[in-house]
Amino acid sequence: MFKAEITVTLRPSILDPQGKAAHHALGELGFNGVHQVRIGKFIELEIDAPSAEEATRMAREAADKLLANPVMEDFQVKVNELAGA
Repeated sequence: MFKAEITVTLRPSILDPQGKAAHHALGELGFNGVHQVRIGKFIELEIDAPSAEEATRMAREAADKLLANPVMEDFQVKVNELAGA
C-alpha cells in the first residue's frame, strides 16, 4: 500500500485571483515581507499497487485525467510506502 501526495498548482502564466486576495489580506495583517502568493491544491491518495513505480503511474494518470486541469495547472506526484501496509 502506498500514499501518493499530489500537489496541483496554477501555471505561472495563469492569473491567481485567490492568491492575490490572500496576498492583500496578509499585507493588511502586517505580513509585509510576503511578495507573492499562489494557491493550489494538495491531494492524498492511498493506492494498493505492487510497486512504488506502479503507484506513481496510477497517481500521475489520476492527476492527468481528473485531478488537475492540464490547460491551466501543473502537478507533482510524490509516492511513499505506508508503514505497516
